[in-house]
Amino acid sequence: MATFKYSAIDGNGKPVNGKIEAPNEEQARAKLSSQRLMVSSISAEGFGRKGKKNAGFNKKISGEQLTIFTRQLATLLQAGLPLLRAMQILSGQEKDPVFKTALETISENIQGGNTLSDALSQYPRMFDRLYVNMIRAGEAGGVLDTVLDRLAAFQEKSGKIKKKVKSAMVYPCVVLSVAFIIVWVLLTFVVPSFQKMISAQGGTMPPLTKFVMDLGNSLSEHWLVAVVVVFGGIFLIRFLFKNAKTKAIIDRVVFKLPKIGSFIQVVTVSRFARTFGTLMSSGVPILQAMTITRDTLDNVVLRDALDRVHDRVRDGDTLAQPLEQAKVFPPMVCSMVQVGEETGQLPEMLNRVADNYDEEVDNAVGALTSVIEPVLILFLAVVVGTIVVAMFMPIVSIIQKMA
Repeated sequence: MATFKYSAIDGNGKPVNGKIEAPNEEQARAKLSSQRLMVSSISAEGFGRKGKKNAGFNKKISGEQLTIFTRQLATLLQAGLPLLRAMQILSGQEKDPVFKTALETISENIQGGNTLSDALSQYPRMFDRLYVNMIRAGEAGGVLDTVLDRLAAFQEKSGKIKKKVKSAMVYPCVVLSVAFIIVWVLLTFVVPSFQKMISAQGGTMPPLTKFVMDLGNSLSEHWLVAVVVVFGGIFLIRFLFKNAKTKAIIDRVVFKLPKIGSFIQVVTVSRFARTFGTLMSSGVPILQAMTITRDTLDNVVLRDALDRVHDRVRDGDTLAQPLEQAKVFPPMVCSMVQVGEETGQLPEMLNRVADNYDEEVDNAVGALTSVIEPVLILFLAVVVGTIVVAMFMPIVSIIQKMA
């Protein structure tokens, strides 16, 4: 008997994780199905290719790598090649040794009689639940090439959104880095020189000048402590964002901020609509699609809202009404979802919403940048200006005495 780790969705649409013993994977799936569980991923515990531990071959790959692989596999299948032959071609041309090994193992599993989705589920860090479930839905409906094409399009559009969001963050990070370097140079090199000159002239130091000079001396003498404090602050911020309780508080506060909250809402709603619509158009059941979509969202406010919507839909409500009552989804989204439900074209409407919001992301990036830019310039001017004024105040008093 072997032990299998599994992730599944129960009859209420809730995610379930656990372990089960069975002679092989097929019988493990049969046991789980008899327990009214829909398996999303299952793997033999601790072992992968040829009995070796699988951890070394389950590293995360870049989104660009995955998109290229998906697009190429879809193209090969649409050209009429058998799945096994397509996988062998892709594994043969792959240059990344880790991804190449994974593709070779997947090809071996397919040759041994496993489905593509089962083989991919052995590598959850490379192929997430969304990916595996869409592949499984495509296999069940006999439209694997179509689903792969949709999946590639989804990844390409998601990649563009991520690049736009990152581009919005580059400017403030560069400005803050430059500000930090300028302040550090002024305090550790320029300020001590002014201090020697002022002391030689016998000038009196105003409180602001004395504070700046003491700060410069502290940084010069205890620079290692300052470095530790800076990096400690960075690690503290990362910890706060990774901790579930503090992240929930931060997300709720940030979501209410002007401009920034709107930006997060636009980006998150775009991802929600694109993911949910792609899953449903690929044949994934609505409750399972909603659970998977929830797991792809990073914002706690929308995740909690989707939890409530999921429970309402499970109890028999339509999708549009609980979305509207959640009060975090824009009215346009709720209206289009309602139209999609009434016309039986919900996946198409969700994808149309995503297309509209992809354009909104461009506007949101511009709006956020227009707010951040003057704030950062003002911050830099105040910090550097304060240091400069502090240095010239005693010089002015010396000149007045000489006059």
